[in-house]
Amino acid sequence: MSTEIRVPTLPESVADATVAAWHKRPGEAVKKDEKLVDLETDKVVLEIPAPEDGVVENIHHPEGDIVTSGELLATLSSAQPAAVAPKPAQPTAVAAEPPKTAQPLSPAVRRLIAEHNLDPSQIPGTGKDGRITKADVLEYLARQPAEPTKKAPAPAAEPETRPETPPLAPAGQRPEKRVPMTRIRARIAERLLEVQRNTAMLTTFNEVDLSQVIALRQRHKQAFEKQHGIKLGFMSFFVKASVEALKRFPAVNASIDGKDIIYHGYFDIGIAVSTERGLIVPILRDADQMDFATIEHKIIEFANKAREGTLAFEELEGGTFTITNGGIFGSMLSTPLLNPPQSAILGMHAIKERPVVENGEIAIRPMMYLALTYDHRIIDGRDAVLFLRTIKEILEAPERLFLGV
Repeated sequence: MSTEIRVPTLPESVADATVAAWHKRPGEAVKKDEKLVDLETDKVVLEIPAPEDGVVENIHHPEGDIVTSGELLATLSSAQPAAVAPKPAQPTAVAAEPPKTAQPLSPAVRRLIAEHNLDPSQIPGTGKDGRITKADVLEYLARQPAEPTKKAPAPAAEPETRPETPPLAPAGQRPEKRVPMTRIRARIAERLLEVQRNTAMLTTFNEVDLSQVIALRQRHKQAFEKQHGIKLGFMSFFVKASVEALKRFPAVNASIDGKDIIYHGYFDIGIAVSTERGLIVPILRDADQMDFATIEHKIIEFANKAREGTLAFEELEGGTFTITNGGIFGSMLSTPLLNPPQSAILGMHAIKERPVVENGEIAIRPMMYLALTYDHRIIDGRDAVLFLRTIKEILEAPERLFLGV
């Protein structure tokens, strides 16, 4: 008896998908819920698990094929794989396979574990269902004492998740390599060109003194972490401040549809997350109804899912306003681009101690530049400036968030 594995129903906004990677080959056994194939769309990577135990009979679409909803990907047989006589061991220069683990490992994780001869059962996993992520392996390695290498280094492998990165070359050589963009990277490029053609983008700037936010976090960080099991970050303050500002300036939370303006009576805040595949923006739905702990938990959840490529379509669709934080990479100032059909995006930047004048005297304060890019077709300059000033005032006196003033 055979079981058909088909492409799941894709959302209306996603026309097709690319077969990114097969994790099993014809003749190999697969367990129920074990990852069988990855499909890459222009938004997310879909992991297709096996619906039951079986053996892969046929693969109907190899890696690189374009598929649509309902297309047949593979067939599984319930029969057991035929026994194969063991082959004599042969010398090989490839690193030994890592020990088995209860959770499936991504290609990047398998490569790191093999290169460093690690036991995955010793590595705590922070991903979904305890899965080991690349960050987990790197953190585990950083904690280990330095030891002399026990084997000859293998040739440097090309990055699996960033095929557009050119290989390193000896001095004096000028190699080139042409590779196709990933689906997500191509979609990002398309949307950036689209937003520049179809909107009247303008950016206004301000700066914020984060002394009071930092002091508040310092006073309550231990109690917050003990109570909620998560650290109190900066992003939850910016989400809360943005929601309050959006309530006062509804046009910033609106969007254009043809010749109509749609004013949204809810606050779905997009949080830009950088991944090896490109920038994606999962959505905090009804952010106005979330407390600080819920926001922090959701952001960590989004970051983990983004690294693993397991975000669902529903977590990426919609959104009325976006926040992006270039400061985590050290950016001092930038002009973020709109995330259509949204009409505004807030850019955060690095916190730096700088001299400022207060009451005629110079003081050193932790300062951050803020940037608000907006669509001038719907948002007037006055509203944009006052919106950004409102965020500044709330963050410089964060008790406003609790007093509603």
